[in-house]
Amino acid sequence: MTYRIALIHAVQVAIAPVAEAFARLWPEARCANILDDSLSADLERDGALTPAMIRRFHTLADYAVASGADGILFTCSAFGAAIDSVAARATIPVLKPNEAMFEEALGAGRRIGMVASFQPSVPSMEAEFRAMAAAAGSAATLETACVPAAMQALRQGDGATHDRLLASAARQLAGCDVVLLAQSSTARAADAVAAATGRPVMTSPASAVARLKSLLA
Repeated sequence: MTYRIALIHAVQVAIAPVAEAFARLWPEARCANILDDSLSADLERDGALTPAMIRRFHTLADYAVASGADGILFTCSAFGAAIDSVAARATIPVLKPNEAMFEEALGAGRRIGMVASFQPSVPSMEAEFRAMAAAAGSAATLETACVPAAMQALRQGDGATHDRLLASAARQLAGCDVVLLAQSSTARAADAVAAATGRPVMTSPASAVARLKSLLA
């Protein structure tokens, strides 16, 4: 059976890394991209999720279901509460971009490092990690390095600078058991971060695709 997966993006630069992960890990899946790149700009402007923004997430998810999706993967890490709201009423699997990666990380060690490129996502991601650690009875801690200039470089088409900036920031996390790349768009820097830290690196696209495949296929 072929499964249709709706990929809902809030930034253009998240599309390619997720597509690469599906091509590598689950090529049989049929992916449909839904992009609303005003979401990230509106979150930066407002500074927090608003009820109106959460309603927009429900509208996007409803469209995905109406188009025949068997599962939904949201790829932007800054909207955890909105995605939880969607998942609570969904009749198909709905994944936040980082939940599978966080679960894998909790099994990989007690000191977890994370490199981010979108500052508005950091507080919600750190809260999500702490909640998952507490629910699992884990004493794992999370240390985050955020490099907004890396996202700016990637949006301008300068992938080399993006990767270099993330690798440089990741060096402060070399004492961690594992390093996570927070945004879907940062997955492209996995090799550079691994070389800079000497630590295992996890990316949200790879973990999320593997989780969706295990749920559906």
